[in-house]
Amino acid sequence: MLTAKKIIGASIVKEGISYIDKDPIKNIPKILNWADKLAVKEYHKKIIEGLRRGVENPENNTFKIIKRGFDELAPKVKEKTLINFFINSNIVASQISEKAKKKYNCNIPWAILMDPTSACNLKCKGCWAAEYDKADLMSNELLDRIISEGKELGIYMYLYSGGEPLVRRKDLIKIAQKHNDCMFLAFTNGTLIDEEFAMELQKVGNFLMAISIEGYEEETDMRRGKGTYQKVMKAMDILKKYGVGFGFSTCYHSKNTKTVGSDDYLDFMIEKGCMFGWYFTYIPIGKGAVLDLIANSEQREYMYRQVTKSRSEKPIFLMDFWNDGKYVNGCIAGGKNYLHINANGDVEPCAFIHYSNLNIKDVSLIEALKSPLFMEYQKNQPFNDNHLRPCPLLDNPNKLKEMVHMAKAHSTQPIDKESVDELTDKCQDVSKKWAITAEKLWKSSEK
Repeated sequence: MLTAKKIIGASIVKEGISYIDKDPIKNIPKILNWADKLAVKEYHKKIIEGLRRGVENPENNTFKIIKRGFDELAPKVKEKTLINFFINSNIVASQISEKAKKKYNCNIPWAILMDPTSACNLKCKGCWAAEYDKADLMSNELLDRIISEGKELGIYMYLYSGGEPLVRRKDLIKIAQKHNDCMFLAFTNGTLIDEEFAMELQKVGNFLMAISIEGYEEETDMRRGKGTYQKVMKAMDILKKYGVGFGFSTCYHSKNTKTVGSDDYLDFMIEKGCMFGWYFTYIPIGKGAVLDLIANSEQREYMYRQVTKSRSEKPIFLMDFWNDGKYVNGCIAGGKNYLHINANGDVEPCAFIHYSNLNIKDVSLIEALKSPLFMEYQKNQPFNDNHLRPCPLLDNPNKLKEMVHMAKAHSTQPIDKESVDELTDKCQDVSKKWAITAEKLWKSSEK
């Protein structure tokens, strides 16, 4: 097996760590030179060169983001972020995954999103996880197998969702310890984070948190229940105290867009210690989905413009799961950049697309990646030449309908078994309206 350690070499790893231990801010140019020596692909070298230009000026936002990381994160977290995330899961992983893509003729993702459990201590309004059996869980042995098989394919980034993944926090710490060359991140409601857990996260260094929050107290408690916001604030304070890497995960919808896209909200998240922010938009999954929460075209355009502006002004790394399609050539699901495995083991192309052909308990990871639905994704991606319309559900609903039918995939929702026709019908109107706005934005961005 071609591993990250074999590619990098122990002496080169030690060289990178030494730059962190000894005045990291002063050594930023040396760290970038070190990374450049490891980079093989031209686009990695371009990213490094862009970072090099960005850190030449202390007033540049890139410099401020990097400086925050070195100033605020615990030593082990800084080390693992540099080695496991930037080097293993990006530069090294791409060398392994490119060979796997040619060998198997299918998508090989950059990351795998898994649900260790479907259980959750909250019941959020409009949450698709509520559709799952609360007794479903993935055993430690299964999680370990998926990660081991993933590393052979060049996958060193693993994400957790649920349910609430931190219901299994002790198990997940053990997995992070065992696979200490990988990077892990949990999408969590934050209510189970305490000082004991933060100390464990500080020790392992390779396990980050993305804390779900819907805005301020009114917006958060509206969807997540009274008292949740205050628990989230406490969790952020604890993680910041122990230098654990974390960010916010915000779902924007019709009721909170102006709040969560505002400068004040981002400034507050930075003040609380968030190193990154991940925006998602509300998707009406399940027969009981609240359609009134779907963001309209004007609200989605607002988020697009605000996130674009904030990237050059705020010392925080921001991502928008839908509006960032232009940076990744459209949709990233179906194994192109990531896939989802639910707590029952069903292998799905996306966390928001609950259809599957196979269960990971019965097949290997590579067999899952070659399943009919995943091959349909590979054949059809990108789903639109306008990458501001990347999604086969929200932006191109007929594409999803066609792929699911062609693959003869089944619904993985145990309660309502929502058909793909029922699901996509809910997105037809919003997709047509967004198409008009997206065309205007796309033409503007091409100039």
